Amino acid sequence: MVNVHNLTVSFAGTDLFSGITFKLNKGDRIGLIGKNGAGKSTLLKVLSKDIDSSGGTMAFDKDISIGFLRQDIDFIQGRTILEEAYQAFEEIIEIEGKLASINEQLATRTDYESEAYSQLIVDLTELTERYELLGGYNYQGDTEKILQGLGFQRKDFDKLTDTFSGGWRMRIELAKLLLQNNDILLLDEPTNHLDIESIIWLENFLKSYAGAVVLVSHDKMFLNNVTNRTIEISLGQIYDYKKPYTEFLKLRAEIKEKQLQAQKNQEKEIKQTQQLIDKFRAKANKASMAQSLIKKLDKVERIEVDAEDNATMNVRFAISRDPGKIIVEAENLSKSYEDNHVLENVDLLIERNSRIAFVGQNGQGKSTLAKMIVGEIPFQGDLKLGHNVEIGYFAQNQSEYLPPEKTVLEIMEDAATDSNRMRVRDMLGAFLFGGEAVDKKAKVLSGGERNRLALCKLLLSPFNVLIMDEPTNHLDIASKNVLKKALQKFNGTLILVSHDREFLQGLTNTVYGFKDKVIKEYLGDIDYFLEQHKMENLREAEKRTVVKAEKSTSKKDAYRLSKEQEKELRKLQNKLSKIESQISDLESEIADIDIALAENYEEVSSKPDFFDTYQSKKDKIDALMEQWEEIEGKVTAYS
Repeated sequence: MVNVHNLTVSFAGTDLFSGITFKLNKGDRIGLIGKNGAGKSTLLKVLSKDIDSSGGTMAFDKDISIGFLRQDIDFIQGRTILEEAYQAFEEIIEIEGKLASINEQLATRTDYESEAYSQLIVDLTELTERYELLGGYNYQGDTEKILQGLGFQRKDFDKLTDTFSGGWRMRIELAKLLLQNNDILLLDEPTNHLDIESIIWLENFLKSYAGAVVLVSHDKMFLNNVTNRTIEISLGQIYDYKKPYTEFLKLRAEIKEKQLQAQKNQEKEIKQTQQLIDKFRAKANKASMAQSLIKKLDKVERIEVDAEDNATMNVRFAISRDPGKIIVEAENLSKSYEDNHVLENVDLLIERNSRIAFVGQNGQGKSTLAKMIVGEIPFQGDLKLGHNVEIGYFAQNQSEYLPPEKTVLEIMEDAATDSNRMRVRDMLGAFLFGGEAVDKKAKVLSGGERNRLALCKLLLSPFNVLIMDEPTNHLDIASKNVLKKALQKFNGTLILVSHDREFLQGLTNTVYGFKDKVIKEYLGDIDYFLEQHKMENLREAEKRTVVKAEKSTSKKDAYRLSKEQEKELRKLQNKLSKIESQISDLESEIADIDIALAENYEEVSSKPDFFDTYQSKKDKIDALMEQWEEIEGKVTAYS
């Protein structure tokens, strides 16, 4: 499909990458990876012919069509979501206009025997055949299906695109791209503005895509699930392997290890040869042998080890002081934006050292609740912070608050206090702003650099509770790994708003699912939430099917719970979840003990108080089961 040979791109006389060569074949789903600034987005722009290369050649198959999801989009105002999405079908819409005109003429004209009238019939037949060939009878249904897959609801379809945020407009652009059936898809950070459900939908779509896909993404799970080939840009060169991301890393490490070993062996041989040369040079009768060895040494092709850009930021989150047991306590929280009711009657209790993920579709109130907790926006209801609580807050659009005309150093010095002003340059160095980089103005920083600066600035203020809203946006994979490790070591209370499943793995042990103005607590990690959420969606689909099949008019079906009853039901359901989690943990512990007993009964059973501890675990399960049955009975009474 595409043959790239010796491609070079330079800016201001400096090569971004040089002499890179690769082929793009049908069925390739390439993950284009590398650090921020390595040239990933630039390579996509070159492939799409948005910009010219500085050298090399690109050969494309004849009549190949390329779709490019750019980061900057510009819609024509006044179109609805559907109207904008239909722009993906320019020829179909053009034919619809022609067919409408022909049909109108056929209905009004009376010169049935004329040549012009006959030509209208011919044109109608040809256009109808072309319309059917292009999928004219299916495009509206396909459009609605893809828009819904990307998170839009039917009620949104007739709303103007002007009323949606940049993230949602990016989804419309992505929908148009997916509808065009291009031979090659170039996607620059397609998951940046998608929620988890939409990311999973896009994964499934791309896995079955017939053409070739080249995507830039810092979402490791998305890369692993979609790609079958990885191209890394590092220090101006590329490394190309037919493996998804994680397998590529393993293979790359193995190859480098072999290179290092081969280089070590070669250096040993060269050293031995050089010693012989030095020895023979001193003897007249061995001079010819020395010359022969020198020529042999000159012909040796030195083994080189692939260079790596190992520069990473250095992050450490330390708590300012110990807070009280309760971090946040809230009752009847509600928030509306004019007629849009985002949250209603939410009760919340967050305790010290909780590690919570806020998860749900865009617009369900995750960022809103984070802003309510930090006091950034007004709301209805009661919310109070606990004793000695100090919050560090990283907003989703944190980098947008950076003054564009100020330099990196000026921004940090403005935010510093007398106690940490002397450490500002050291802190910037830890976040990869060393040397002249501190004199860069904020307006010229890349998205990843702006996020790094915002993270660095966050550390200037004391906190023991950390609330982070999409902290990984625009961060490269290496920086995300560093941030994740720092958060794993953070000893305070952590609340994360994120759609990055891999990033959340191992960081949180409780998930708050946001849906339909309420919050549901899941006592488990992100994988547990996704599993439960999938089951809930299946059950919901089954319920909808049953309702369509037979509409019940019984009093029980018509019954609606009061707000107080809904509140009580949520509390009971939370208790059930906690008890189920405790029972599961105890059963796992007992199973481990049973295995240990089977392997070495005498050693295990001889431990002090072994049988008392073993029996107490079983007794506790029995007691928890009784509680579970009692609460389950109360929950059932509400249904």
